[in-house]
Amino acid sequence: MKSTTMNTALSSQAIDKRARRRAGAKLGWYTHAAVYVLVNLVLLGLSANGFGTRPWSMFPTLGWGLGLTLHGLSVFLIGAGGGLREHLVQQERERLQRQQGRL
Repeated sequence: MKSTTMNTALSSQAIDKRARRRAGAKLGWYTHAAVYVLVNLVLLGLSANGFGTRPWSMFPTLGWGLGLTLHGLSVFLIGAGGGLREHLVQQERERLQRQQGRL
């Protein structure tokens, strides 16, 4: 019976590539959040100073906020290298290794 092991060691190049991808995803979310805040502050300021005939509406802000929240979840929890994903991957590795020992 042939035994296979899962290699979890990464080369320095693989670590660098993964770190750059994670940092890029986080930077993308920070940019998204900054644009969200700036745009909504400008819209609120314009509305408060009487530009336009309609009052500022919270609904577009809430909709965009939901998108920003989902983006954050995908970056920080679910995405590659996220805490939840890494935890689930580790659980699956352990389960598969236990099953392999029983075969």
